[in-house]
Amino acid sequence: MATDAPPPPGVAETSPAQPTTESFVEVQESAEFGELRRAYRSFAFPLTVAFIAWYLLYVLLSNYAGGFMGTKLFGNINVALVFGLAQFATTFLIAWLYSRHAAAELDPKAEAIKSRMEADA
Repeated sequence: MATDAPPPPGVAETSPAQPTTESFVEVQESAEFGELRRAYRSFAFPLTVAFIAWYLLYVLLSNYAGGFMGTKLFGNINVALVFGLAQFATTFLIAWLYSRHAAAELDPKAEAIKSRMEADA
């Protein structure tokens, strides 16, 4: 946790200089930061909407289409169980896709902005 208090006497200051509020505002208003936000939003928002729709479909079918959800596919495995397990698979798939997207698209842009701010501080 950082404070504005000076270090005790005899202790050398080892933390890097902090960017000013004006620096943060300048970066926030930059085209580079806008591009980073667009890259994040273009991935996160559509997948969030799709996953919520998929989840709500599962819930609605479970509540109002009991006959369909109770249809046995093989043995004691029915449609509801398959859809429920697919919810977990979808969650892990989206997390994996986001991890790849962040590593390829978001992290390099964020690192460039961070490096520039640290150099200016």
